[in-house]
Amino acid sequence: MKKIAIIGSTGSIGTQTLEVVRHNPDFSVEALSCGRNIDLLEEQIREFKPRLAAVESEEDAKELKSRLRDIDITIASGMEGLVAVAGCEYVDTVVTAIVGMIGVRPTLAAIEAGKNIALANKETLVTAGHLVMKRAAEKNVKILPVDSEHSAIFQSLQGNEENKIRRILLTASGGPFRGRTRDELRDVTVQQALNHPNWSMGPKITIDSATMVNKGLEIIEAHWLFDVSADMIEVVVQPESIIHSAVEYEDGAVMAQLGVPDMKLPIQYALTYPERRPMQGDRLDFTKLSGINLSVPDRDTFKGLDFAYRASSIGGSMPTVLNAANEFAVAKFLKGDCKFLDIYDIIEYAMDMHEGKVTEHPSLEDILDTEKWTDEILFSKFGE
Repeated sequence: MKKIAIIGSTGSIGTQTLEVVRHNPDFSVEALSCGRNIDLLEEQIREFKPRLAAVESEEDAKELKSRLRDIDITIASGMEGLVAVAGCEYVDTVVTAIVGMIGVRPTLAAIEAGKNIALANKETLVTAGHLVMKRAAEKNVKILPVDSEHSAIFQSLQGNEENKIRRILLTASGGPFRGRTRDELRDVTVQQALNHPNWSMGPKITIDSATMVNKGLEIIEAHWLFDVSADMIEVVVQPESIIHSAVEYEDGAVMAQLGVPDMKLPIQYALTYPERRPMQGDRLDFTKLSGINLSVPDRDTFKGLDFAYRASSIGGSMPTVLNAANEFAVAKFLKGDCKFLDIYDIIEYAMDMHEGKVTEHPSLEDILDTEKWTDEILFSKFGE
């Protein structure tokens, strides 16, 4: 029996993970966590009967306990609750489906407890990849990627682990604004930015896709996951989202993973690796494909890629500043407090301010302090 904890069970990845569980009777859900969506969490608890659940606030924990008086379950709250879910003694695999830097501590706690990680929280590796990968190796813990692109790279490496990589081809859909100029992006709305052509994702990740900051963060994530330098990772726009990513070896051979855009495939593969299992859903029909289009990203308009290459080159605490500034900017945009292109200006300002202040080998405390510093300097400049 595969025993699973899901950190972020009410979000896009979390709910799709539970869909996978429904079709795999040898999976059991032992622990769940969410932010504030306790209505959905209650439904999940009643269906999957975990031993432990955690929510963001103590008030919500009290409310959930009251609702679940008829069920034998422990309810926790706050970061302490997330860490408890991550280290739950009954669990062997933790799905980190939470969005943002809040995922760093529970991921490290899961590693310390010897749990394998199905990683869907890219911010963990962006900000603390040096800590996470080192400790995972020391604890003999598997880090199995759930992001579709990183899962594709991981799948393309199977059977070739000893062969030298020339480059990684990280594909991007281009998001809802592919082909637009900066002038055309000045007054785009939140709703337009959330209208992704291929994928159904949470609002923060969808905005990150529109700015291509998401792809930038994935460059840094791939650097840590696959132990390659960022300059060996090339982004290619593939708008149909059929090629999910590829690996080119030194002899020129390119191995790619193709499929319909469906996150349940990488989720299931991370949970069943190295086994492949039947899965319900659409299949790629080559007889109906009119073509697969490839192009180079417009890095002058979509600055997220250059920010990532810059942050990775500098290293240390700079990727944390990139990530924290992006979280700050996206939150402002989603609230209607800044324009789309302001996201780039906010990130660039924070990174410029951090030049000369970089901590080369940041501890977890240094990373959290850097996040706080970034929030403070951005608040003083741009407001809440």
